[in-house]
Amino acid sequence: MTPGPTPAAFALSDSALPADVPVFPVHIETPDISAFRAGNTGIPGFTTRDSGQPGPHVVIVSLIHGNEIAGAAILAELLAENFMPLVGSVTFGFANLAAFDRFDPANPLTSRYVEEDMNRVWDDIQLFGVRRSLELDRAREIRPLIDTADILLDLHTMLWPSAPVLLCGPTAQGRDLALSLATPPTVIADCGHAGGKRLIDYGRFTEATGILAETGQHWEPAALLQTRATVRALLRQTGMELAPTPAPAPVTFAQVTHTITARTNRFVFLQDFCGGEIIPATDTLIAHDGDEEIRTPYDNCMLVMPSLRVSHGHTAVRLARLG
Repeated sequence: MTPGPTPAAFALSDSALPADVPVFPVHIETPDISAFRAGNTGIPGFTTRDSGQPGPHVVIVSLIHGNEIAGAAILAELLAENFMPLVGSVTFGFANLAAFDRFDPANPLTSRYVEEDMNRVWDDIQLFGVRRSLELDRAREIRPLIDTADILLDLHTMLWPSAPVLLCGPTAQGRDLALSLATPPTVIADCGHAGGKRLIDYGRFTEATGILAETGQHWEPAALLQTRATVRALLRQTGMELAPTPAPAPVTFAQVTHTITARTNRFVFLQDFCGGEIIPATDTLIAHDGDEEIRTPYDNCMLVMPSLRVSHGHTAVRLARLG
């Protein structure tokens, strides 16, 4: 019998958060993707539209986490309007269909994944190994299509209120693309999580270009608006769509230098940070992890996507240096 996932393989699920997490109401409609589930690529949930003209293959993925529905809503919009790129080809994907099928607006935290976080399995040891899980099997199913991407945009939202960001990983090509999109106007370079590799960390994107958009808080209308703006910016930037370009906004770039992983189940911030805060002074106390003090390592330290309730072994916050 093939072994199932080990406990170490699992990353934080919204459904595994501590009991004192507040209720987060769902303020957007669950998208109807039934017309697009079959796709046209041989991989359920993935539809490719090809212009017949030279150009890149852009892959835009939603629902890596089944309860992050804003991205799915925007891709369903594009598919419903029969979007066709002017150059190259674009693939719209709904990744974790099984988790999405469990989404219940009355209990939205329980459908992030079924067995494990699909955004922590993208390394060769897992993809080509013998371990099985629903999410890992699905990643293996969609991997051949991901391998054809020249550019990938992975759409996400956030549980805790936080400023939207574009995560570009450690590569120069990811950084350059994210800066050119400029929406959201904060670009963060980082190397991922201790718990496993994200889709944008997959080996393909050391040569191709992968970026991840965190477009706002789950289930809020603002996240829908930001997701739409980011997707349309990518389509314009790649020449797939001709549309008026908004006036350029100032872009903030920051490089993650420290990923703070909770060592205990008693990690607590000194205040309810919302992400994007810049702490002016070195050695400012920002949190306790049990008996350990967490302090800023340099002046003007940016806090990236703090998790206000975090369990042992999971990312609590990333600390980034501006510029």
